[in-house]
Formats: sequence, structure tokens, C-alpha cells
Amino acid sequence: MKENEIMKWLLEVEHPVKGDRNLVELGMVEKVEIGDNRITVTLGFAKHRDPLAEYLIGSTKAAIIRNAPEGTEIEVKTIIKDASQPKKKPGLDLGFEELENVKHVIGIASGKGGVGKSTVAVNLAIALARLGYKVGLADADVYGPSVPKMTATEELIPDAYQEGEKEVIMPLEKYGVKWMSIGYFAKPEQALIWRGPMACNALKQMILQVRWGELDFLLIDMPPGTGDIHISLVHDIPMEGAVIVTTPQDVALADVEKGVNMFRNESIRKPIFGLIENMAWFTPAEHPQEKYYIFGKDGGARMAEKYGIPLLGQIPIVQSIREGGDSGEPAALSTRPDGLAFATLAQKISEIL
Repeated sequence: MKENEIMKWLLEVEHPVKGDRNLVELGMVEKVEIGDNRITVTLGFAKHRDPLAEYLIGSTKAAIIRNAPEGTEIEVKTIIKDASQPKKKPGLDLGFEELENVKHVIGIASGKGGVGKSTVAVNLAIALARLGYKVGLADADVYGPSVPKMTATEELIPDAYQEGEKEVIMPLEKYGVKWMSIGYFAKPEQALIWRGPMACNALKQMILQVRWGELDFLLIDMPPGTGDIHISLVHDIPMEGAVIVTTPQDVALADVEKGVNMFRNESIRKPIFGLIENMAWFTPAEHPQEKYYIFGKDGGARMAEKYGIPLLGQIPIVQSIREGGDSGEPAALSTRPDGLAFATLAQKISEIL
């Protein structure tokens, strides 16, 4: 392997908010070192580090992994070009200034993927906004960000600007809601290859560097599961509590127990405001009074009763909910029964808080 060969690989790594120019073009590759079965790349950042530093580090590693011989050890270092001392890793020293005017920070969680958590989060945000509240949603599902698709904002890129020593990111606004997602900074087909600490830092930037302004509710669409990212979020973000989304079948409910136990763990102790049973039944559009319990009946209700938490709502499987998510026009915008179901859910949550 030669240095010019590695530089050629790094032409694949584009900066998503600088006109899709790559790292080599931008002069960010400071040094390439090649040793025995090892490649070390040093990236140079300006005095105020790029808010997507962790994303660029991960993308650099991914580009080398794709091209280097199997088993090659890869390290990506960073330097601050005009500072004698390296800065702390991004995200670790971020304060809560941008959340000072946010009344309630609520996590939308699920024990497993595939239960429609993001669909519920997006529609709940819109439903709260339609009730007259000021609402924002941070898409913290870094490995599968879906907010850009579900709100038809995939082609948009949030603005970022320097404010003294701080880099500020402006959320996008649509349907009366302020949106932020890591998906706005990556191509739809691009896989985000991040280790836990890198993902945690990126998430904190997506929440703590965003100019949310005055909000009644900031919903955080959390990744599914109960891993390091979740623990980092609840420890490092002033989250008031959580709402858990599940489906009625036993395999989903078993994972809900893990989620409930995580939030009630002695080291976390965050209140659970309630449980939402998604895909509670199927109703054909041509027969709106009929209910088919495809995944079982009232599993969420039984789980809520077991753990002494409110059942906030049961959302049916309706074709229009799926179609709205795919087209970027969420069901909560409508006055159909599915839209009214989310309005009722929003009303219950607003009353609890």
C-alpha cells in the first residue's frame, strides 16, 4: 500500500454539508502513515470542530476498510489546525444552553425494532403541534434515521453557523414541528458504521448543538433496545421521562420488560409516562368497524397493568398510516380515524405532563 493509493480511497469520503466535496479536496487529510499491517490517517479540523466530526471519522474508517487488505489495523486521529493542544472529543463538553427554553424532553423508546416507534414519534409530534403546542423532534436512531423520509425532507440540509466559541445547528421546520436527524447529513443509501462512543457523541451533538428555541415538548426518537447509546442518552441529556412503544405479540412484550427495567434501574430512575400499543389490530378501509387481532389482543394493556403504568393508546394497523409515512405526509395531518387516534394520544400525554 502507498500513500497516494490511500488518498484515492479517501476521495470517497464526502462532507455532506460542504457541497459534497471530499476530505482530500477540502484539505482535511493532514497525514497518512503506513506501517506493518497498519494504516493511520490524521484529519485536520478548524479551531471550532466540525459538528459532524464523528461522522467523518467513521466514514474515513469505512472507506479504508472497504479497500484495504483484510486484517489491516486502522486508526483515525484528529488535530486542531490552529491550536497547540487538542480539544476534547466533540459532544463531551456540550452544555444544556439550547434546552433552556424547552419545557419537557421526552424519550420515545421501544425494547425492539419493528414496532413502529418512529411512526408513533413523528405522528405524536405533529398531533401535539396541531393541539397548539410548540414541538421539536430529535431523531436519535443513528443506525436507521427515518424522520427525513417520513416528513419528505430528505433533500434538505440544516444550516450551521459559528456563534462565538460554539457551532450551532438550525433545525428544519415542517408541519409546525422542528426536526433534526443525523439522516440529513448522510446520503439515504449510506451505511453509518459507528462504534458506541462515536454514535453517542454524534447524538449529543444532534440534540445539544441545535437551536431549538422555545418548545413545550422535545421528543427524542430513541434507538430500539437497551444498550450503551440509551444509557448515555438518559445520563447526558436532561430527559424528563419516556413513553414506550410496543406491539401486542409476546416477543415484543418480552423486550418491553427490558425497557421498563432499564428506565427503573437505580442508576437511571426515569419515569415512564405510559405505554403505547401499536398495531393493536387491523381494520380494513372498506370495513372500518371490523377489527382483526393479527398480533394478539390486549398484550400492551396487560403489560401496562403488570408494571403499573398507563396505557396511553392503542393504534390500529391502517394502510393510510403506512402510506403517509412513505409519502412524507404523516397520518396525524388527517381527520381520518387514524389521525384522530394520534390526536387523542397527544391529548393524553399533554394532560399527564
